[in-house]
Amino acid sequence: MRFSYVIEHMEEDDETSKAVPPWVELEYAHMRTLAGEGSHVHFTHLSSSSSESLKTKFDTVRGDDLAEASCHQAGVLDLIKEHLSGSLEKVCLLDPKAEKELSPEDGDGRFEWFLFGGILGDDPPRDRTSELRVLGFPGRRLGPVQMTTDTALGVTKRVVQDKIPLDKIPYTVGFSYMLRLIFFQVFFSTPFLSQDFPTITFNAKESVEMPFRYMIKDDQPLLPPGMRELLYEDLNKGFDF
Repeated sequence: MRFSYVIEHMEEDDETSKAVPPWVELEYAHMRTLAGEGSHVHFTHLSSSSSESLKTKFDTVRGDDLAEASCHQAGVLDLIKEHLSGSLEKVCLLDPKAEKELSPEDGDGRFEWFLFGGILGDDPPRDRTSELRVLGFPGRRLGPVQMTTDTALGVTKRVVQDKIPLDKIPYTVGFSYMLRLIFFQVFFSTPFLSQDFPTITFNAKESVEMPFRYMIKDDQPLLPPGMRELLYEDLNKGFDF
């Protein structure tokens, strides 16, 4: 089964934009890695300039382990009419206010697309997913803690494609990180933890706490490549007088 992930771009974006902001670009590019080979990631509701900019960026990075990516000016409803005959029931909205949690069975064919609001981390959350919720999509939630959109896509892929249930992911706030790491490695062989509100340390005096949940790889929060450097750059800008 070919899995498709749809990111409805919900950041401010208009025809005067020459490109999406760097941090958006990094997260969108990371989604191709997280979705992986054989999957397709659609980015919808982009301005023409942002669509062309992202497409150019994606075309310069190729690899057998990357998901295919498509950039659209049309919104998700237009794509559903074109590809799914307008059937909203085939689209699962990842929604923190949904009644049901995502399960491996949701990847068995009941859904063809998994839809995310490309919001990329409001703090505090403003529930902009409500703009998609009101359209009537069936929804699933990923737990109580806000994730970045690329993390949400990565977790969804692990659940619906890799068949790892959400309740097998030890993410409870307050558990010892080492105990969680040992638990998951013993029972599931592959490290797949989440880390709540990690502190990204740059040096002895500079660090930043991220108010989101992340997966962990090699004992570190799984950030998009280049994000750490961008965070450090932004941190230093804050001290420019």
